[in-house]
Amino acid sequence: MDTWNNLSTMFFEQADRLGDKPFLWEKQNGVYEAVSWNEAAQRACAIANGLLAHGIKPGDRVVLVSENRPEWLITEIAVLSIGAILVPAYTTNTVDDHAHILMDSGAKAALVSTNRLAVPLLAAARKSPALAFICHMEPIEEAHDHAIPLHTLMNDGRARGNDIRALAATWTRDSTACIIYTSGTGGLPKGVILHHGAILHNCEAATDALMEMGLDDEVFLSFLPLSHSYEHMAGQFFPIFVGAQIYYAEGIESLGANMAEAHPTIMTAVPRLYETMHQRITRGVQKQGGMKEKLFNTAYTLGAKRYHDPKSLSVTERIMDRVVDKLVRDKVRSRFGGRLKALVSGGAPLNPEIGLFFTALGLRILQGYGQTESAPVITVNRPSGPKMHTVGPIVKNTEVKIASDGEILCRGELVMQGYWNNEQATAEAIKDGWLHTGDIGEFDADGHLLITDRKKDIIVNSGGDNIAPQRIEGILCLAPAIAQAMVYGDKRPNLVALIVPDETWFQDWTKESGKTGSLSDLKDDPNLRAAMSETLDGINKPLSNIEKVRRYIIADEPFTIDNGEMTPTMKVRRHVLKDRYGERLEGLYRS
Repeated sequence: MDTWNNLSTMFFEQADRLGDKPFLWEKQNGVYEAVSWNEAAQRACAIANGLLAHGIKPGDRVVLVSENRPEWLITEIAVLSIGAILVPAYTTNTVDDHAHILMDSGAKAALVSTNRLAVPLLAAARKSPALAFICHMEPIEEAHDHAIPLHTLMNDGRARGNDIRALAATWTRDSTACIIYTSGTGGLPKGVILHHGAILHNCEAATDALMEMGLDDEVFLSFLPLSHSYEHMAGQFFPIFVGAQIYYAEGIESLGANMAEAHPTIMTAVPRLYETMHQRITRGVQKQGGMKEKLFNTAYTLGAKRYHDPKSLSVTERIMDRVVDKLVRDKVRSRFGGRLKALVSGGAPLNPEIGLFFTALGLRILQGYGQTESAPVITVNRPSGPKMHTVGPIVKNTEVKIASDGEILCRGELVMQGYWNNEQATAEAIKDGWLHTGDIGEFDADGHLLITDRKKDIIVNSGGDNIAPQRIEGILCLAPAIAQAMVYGDKRPNLVALIVPDETWFQDWTKESGKTGSLSDLKDDPNLRAAMSETLDGINKPLSNIEKVRRYIIADEPFTIDNGEMTPTMKVRRHVLKDRYGERLEGLYRS
């Protein structure tokens, strides 16, 4: 596999090799249409020259606010080609979020896709004196003295005509590529500085890890936010690295239809999506009932048995396994486009039972581990021997060790250059070249890493016992009645929980009980609480005494990105939930 000095050169050399072959696919008037490699390269050079024409210099920070679309990738290549630094921002950012990023990064320019996304950005721009101009991909309604349409910027660039490829070739692996602001699960986001080499290291490592399943003519379906380091590497630069096509999903609600249209070979997602898919599939099977449910359960049982020990299937079971592979697993695979080589899970811990579920049904799922500060991948399961309760072995050219307190430490080219404008936080995170991840873990006998919890999230009860909340939350959310949960109990004698009932389960309960009203209306209903308590009793049975959830409250509403209780990659913001529900959770210990 080729290696490159920087990300832009990688892209341009791949564009030269693949020419007019389709590269980036986006829905236009209800139909997917492609941008070729050559066309993408030409547009990137035009935008790069346009940025130069409007005063952007090497080292300047350029903010990008956009949904996943071809212009996202093309714009980033343009920014990196001239030695500027991309600062991606979430499409869910508020005015204050944008203001923090613009001010903290000292951004000189910003590019935004739509009018809807431009509204909060423009409001924030008024608070940022360093911002010289805003470039918009689509028309915007609000007048702005320094707003430039993208087509104007590109025309200015074509008139300038500098050799962008030659300029791009001057940057090294040590050159800063981007500043990615963390999604802020525990407070104000920090800007993670990533160099070209860190992302290239990840691309090289991912290729090495997945090579055994064959990497040829790959198709990716991109739907996680590109502003997150996980999708930024795995859904953008890794596809460029292996010369793959990228389809951009229309949104989470259209994901099923888009999979059928794109026929992806590799997909990256977060555990929350897999949990939702698991619930939908199992609920649909239960409603069908009869022989279909029986065959489905047989497929799962035999698949799970084969996963644990391939040699354990009897002759009769092997025959039946082939039968249900055609009758059940082929149908499941077809729902995912029919060509998937692997589903990759990252961004948060994947419940092993969820991983086993998809594996047993014929969909290979590979869990990995990392963080923005490591560009992001540190470990990943291999296709030939995934272990669902682990996050896999260490990736190529990377060192990992476990500190005396159990913290996972990482070293290698993948480690960030530091936090932007935050020397103290950098010094705390990187010591003697080792990135202190803040995660607790251990290696098994085969060299697979097991994550037990976040160092800062660990609950220490009043008896001094350490409890990993994410494990308990994962168990709670496997119950059909529970969609989301957060456990609580630091310095307390036992655990309590904040619970969001599953919407479908709640609707079924209201019909059966003859109740009317929303969840907020009925959350204190004695019959609802009795039903939820019964669910909780069943969950508690196999748990140890310190892990049992003794009491609970029902949340006012689901945890969402819009209400700030989840990050854009669907991780729970514990500090936000504690601020909102802390008093009520504490009240459980007094009543």
